Amino acid sequence: MSEEKINASYEDFTKLEMKLCKVLVAEAVPDSDKLIRFELDCGEEKHRQILSAIREWYTEPEKLVGKQMLFCTNLAPRKIRGLDSEGMLMAVGEDRPIFLVAEEDIAPGAKVR
Repeated sequence: MSEEKINASYEDFTKLEMKLCKVLVAEAVPDSDKLIRFELDCGEEKHRQILSAIREWYTEPEKLVGKQMLFCTNLAPRKIRGLDSEGMLMAVGEDRPIFLVAEEDIAPGAKVR
């Protein structure tokens, strides 16, 4: 099954807000085999909550605490298992998600540019 390719304009891309956020809390969502709940410091706003279905690959989510990872922070909130998810964790990889992390310490909330 092939994915349909679209040509997004530069203006489309600029609508996305991608920020480097520091993971304050990473924990398994009770009664879910897939979800990890993140609380993030994204600069001006602290404690943004994002849910991600990566538990299959990251069985010890607490090891993600303190990491600076890339998140899309301006997606419309979505209810998952009764919890609000306010964005999306950005990752790459075919077999498992590989996170995009900062190679240097940088203030939370730095935007992709």
